[in-house]
Amino acid sequence: MAAQTLVLPGEELSTELLPTPSNPSIPLKLGPGLRHTPPATITPTLAGTLCIDHRKNAIWVENNGSRYIPQTSDLVLATVHHSSTDYYHCLISPQTPFALLPQLAFEGATKKSRPQLVSGSLIYARISSASKHLEPELVCYNPSTGKSEGMGELKEGMVFDISLGMARRLLMGRQKEDGGMVVLEEIADKVAFEVAVGRNGRIWVHSGSVKETLLVGRAVQETDREGLGLEEQRKLVRRLLKGL
Repeated sequence: MAAQTLVLPGEELSTELLPTPSNPSIPLKLGPGLRHTPPATITPTLAGTLCIDHRKNAIWVENNGSRYIPQTSDLVLATVHHSSTDYYHCLISPQTPFALLPQLAFEGATKKSRPQLVSGSLIYARISSASKHLEPELVCYNPSTGKSEGMGELKEGMVFDISLGMARRLLMGRQKEDGGMVVLEEIADKVAFEVAVGRNGRIWVHSGSVKETLLVGRAVQETDREGLGLEEQRKLVRRLLKGL
């Protein structure tokens, strides 16, 4: 896993805490919970764990509090609350204003072919714009490719609440090496399922049966709640699979 240390708001970060990438040409990436004051001062805006990824030259503060703060490029699970002429107004967390999803912000969408979402529809989307002064904006496609890449309406399945820290770990490209996670990999050896992880602390699971879907969701929640290590996750999965 990435190196970690505890930080408090307003404490200037020492240069010794900054990432040291193998490729010095990679620019430093500041994530949630950090503020840059020119020319070179970096201070936390949240109390929490300072997470450092030397490989990606990235640094951020992880706060496992229940309040999600929208950040540009985050993948989120959102629920449609209502619609207006051009937008779907979506709930991404109880503490944030409705996020705006343009009705044409889907792969290949036109006025005639756009998805017909209703109140309660679940969508997987990326935050395209986030500001403390304006509503967050969402899209359901990759602007670089025009493809949905798994985003859009999610049908069937179940949604489970997880901590913000667990969501971050599940979204890491290398879950085992960087996030200390093998629970989904272990289950996938025996059960076929789909997941969509929202940075806002939600995970959608869909499998061939309700029992399998519940197994996946509960395994992730228990790993999160109990702070299980790699071997403990393997033992948990073996125990849960016996009940299928």
